[in-house]
Amino acid sequence: MTGQKKLRIGWFSFTCCEDSTVIFTELMNDHYMVWKHVLDIRNARVLQTKNHMDQMDVAFVEGAITAPDQEAKLLEIRELATKVVAIGACAVTGMPSGHRNSFPEEQQDKISFLLDKFHYGDKVRRLDEVIKVDAIVPGCPMMEETFLKIVNDALAEFNIPIPEVKL
Repeated sequence: MTGQKKLRIGWFSFTCCEDSTVIFTELMNDHYMVWKHVLDIRNARVLQTKNHMDQMDVAFVEGAITAPDQEAKLLEIRELATKVVAIGACAVTGMPSGHRNSFPEEQQDKISFLLDKFHYGDKVRRLDEVIKVDAIVPGCPMMEETFLKIVNDALAEFNIPIPEVKL
């Protein structure tokens, strides 16, 4: 199976509890024997130390955007990826990370020193408030079946055959 075209993916995480990242790594237990032949993981800090910010077929992005540097990185990801998939509740809805958006002024004043210290923006935003999102995987953690369907649909869309693997 050497030389087979692979789906170039990235997995990125912003402000969230990273529960979907845990699910993604756990899914490797069940799908590794196939995925190693069809996925070229360009960037996934949770899985590897040598990561690349280059052209991707699909970028999976977990978490809400809470800071200007996160927005800049998300814009870079969007530019490099043919498709972007919002993963999990924070990426899709902005919640629960976005609760601070509705804090009363008194509470906002009490946390303003933290926002300044960590260079956070004024508002928490879901991904589609910053970039075009091509698909979503809702849930906290993400819905596994939906994620697997999106992976399989991407393999088909990018004409990457799923090999027969003997376990």
